[in-house]
Amino acid sequence: MSNACVVTTTVDSEEAAESLAKGIVEARLGACVQIVPIRSVYRWEGEVRVDAEWQCVVKTSAIRADELVEHIKAHHTYDVPEVVVTPVIGGSDDYLAWVSEETS
Repeated sequence: MSNACVVTTTVDSEEAAESLAKGIVEARLGACVQIVPIRSVYRWEGEVRVDAEWQCVVKTSAIRADELVEHIKAHHTYDVPEVVVTPVIGGSDDYLAWVSEETS
């Protein structure tokens, strides 16, 4: 079992995704953030919506996960932002070491 995790969130624009990602990496809360354009279908306030969003996938160490979640919530424009933490159970030892070094 590694000490890494992946934290996922979505935002409403490419600019917001890049700003959030840069802030995360600059604060050493994530080693890398991948930004992926997606379409989301969801129910909000009783209405089914379909929106373009940008998914931010953050690679970080488990010890930084809580601080990262708080950072995302503090810098997010949504009332209820998606923030999901998924543990990494294995992978490339060299890559996971790099994630750990970058988030120390």
